[in-house]
Amino acid sequence: METVSAPAAAPTPAGLDANDIVAAYEEVLGRIYASVLPSVVQVKVQRRLDTGGLSGTPQQRSIVPAEGSGFVWSADGLVVTNHHVVEGAERVIVVFADGSEYRATVLGSDPGSDLAVLQLDNPPDDLTAATLGNSDTLRVGQLAVAIGSPFGQEFTMTSGIISALGRTIQSHGGNYVNPEIIQTDAPINPGNSGGPLLDREGNVIGINSQIISNSGSSAGVGFAVPVNTARRVVPELIANGSYDYAYLGISGTSLTAGLAAANGLPEETRGVLVINAVGDGPAQRAGVSGSTGTEEVEGITYPIGGGVITSIDGTRLEGMDDLVAYMAEHNRPGDTVTLEVLTADGISAIDVILGARPQNATS
Repeated sequence: METVSAPAAAPTPAGLDANDIVAAYEEVLGRIYASVLPSVVQVKVQRRLDTGGLSGTPQQRSIVPAEGSGFVWSADGLVVTNHHVVEGAERVIVVFADGSEYRATVLGSDPGSDLAVLQLDNPPDDLTAATLGNSDTLRVGQLAVAIGSPFGQEFTMTSGIISALGRTIQSHGGNYVNPEIIQTDAPINPGNSGGPLLDREGNVIGINSQIISNSGSSAGVGFAVPVNTARRVVPELIANGSYDYAYLGISGTSLTAGLAAANGLPEETRGVLVINAVGDGPAQRAGVSGSTGTEEVEGITYPIGGGVITSIDGTRLEGMDDLVAYMAEHNRPGDTVTLEVLTADGISAIDVILGARPQNATS
């Protein structure tokens, strides 16, 4: 029988043994928790739920409690949490780790990014704002730490890594999507929503928002809104109470090899196939057209005949996610963008004046 040698152990840094390394890791986690805890809050919400009675009985209204998390955005009493945590709230209480409680008002809320801003009533003078990081510099594999109130267990810390970047998830309560999302395997559970996702320095890199789970508990796939999205959205929520997104007025899909072939294009062609240009929307007014029919290839039905958007303002597009992410980061209503659109007649540069996105639109 052939003897297989065990792989050699990875060398440890000079002068450190395994206990030293574990102790250093524990020190990092402890430092994060101690430094950020004063800025983390539990958000307690009360909503009124109308319940219909039996025929002939009056409608009943009951108070439904809910909980989430958040963090201090600025020392003057502004707290950031998720839109879905405070949506429809009639009463909001913010609780700090020292047990102090404050009534709060929803100052602004945005379902598109799932972000909301609370204003504490009579905030204390010694609030500590969380330190914001830069989500554009994140890398897969970095340490990720979440602090929040999972299942009501307030001020719980969990840790993991950044599992992926640039995810696109469904926004809360609408047909649009939320781009450039951070994926993490740090355990995120109900009650963590709105709390901070932190790097090893204790900087906020994201706001925990959603999970994928068949059981309702963490399955190692959690999503956080990048802090740079919050940097863009939160000031508008503070100033105006809402955030307006740029609107192109199309529904479309990423061009795959099969879809390209069905449309008579080289299989390596990439971009966004326009399936529908909304009537009298910005794209249609500029001359962008949607699909004109369908074609079945090997049992698969493909839309055909629409324009293919291959770039926006000179930035190449691999698919729909790229278009949504670019517009979310770079554009506002009223901006003019130049689309490179591929049709049967060739490639055209089309200038589009963007509108403001309706609630039920995607882009």
